[in-house]
Amino acid sequence: MAKLRTSITSKGQTTVPKAIRNALGVRPLDNVYWEAADGVVRVTAGEPEFFRWFGAIHVGRGSVSGDIARARKLRGLRTT
Repeated sequence: MAKLRTSITSKGQTTVPKAIRNALGVRPLDNVYWEAADGVVRVTAGEPEFFRWFGAIHVGRGSVSGDIARARKLRGLRTT
């Protein structure tokens, strides 16, 4: 892959080029990790946004409505 150039804003932000996003398989709200060593920066893909909610719904004993209420509370949404 050719070198791609972006700039840094006054707030320290940059745009990840589409070719890099595609290569990493990242989408909006996904996490990326930055590592810097010896003047080289390495960016790796984190877990997709979907997996942030892993464990919010419990399988087994209990009620579906209770599980949904618990998941909404975890996400900061109203429960009714």
